[in-house]
Amino acid sequence: MPHECFADEIAIDFPSAGRVVERMRDRFLGERLDGETSAVVNAEVSVSKYEASQGLVVPVDVPVRVTCARCGGRGEIWTEPCEDCRGTGESQLRHTVRVSVPRGTVDGARIRFRLAAPDASPVRVELRVAIRPAAI
Repeated sequence: MPHECFADEIAIDFPSAGRVVERMRDRFLGERLDGETSAVVNAEVSVSKYEASQGLVVPVDVPVRVTCARCGGRGEIWTEPCEDCRGTGESQLRHTVRVSVPRGTVDGARIRFRLAAPDASPVRVELRVAIRPAAI
């Protein structure tokens, strides 16, 4: 057959669309089809009693999964697993967000939000506010 010489090229250049469909489902529906929601990232911010009483904006670093830049999300380069992402097709970056801690926040209060950074899978974040004891 005249096209047999291209068989391996097609298999390499057109990987399974399963991962792409899963990411599209995540982005458009906010949840996976099987009901599994995105992972929750727990973080904590420490503020003084004065800061909690007045309210403030704090920077929070959130780890997000992004498509591997080296393999383009395929997990492999030609027939070898991608060394950068170890074959997963994803890398992890830290994305800084500025979170508003409302006036009058009490110790142990939780602020929940969802982060949908460009080119990254959505992440649910639960931020716990810890109020530092006053210095004596």
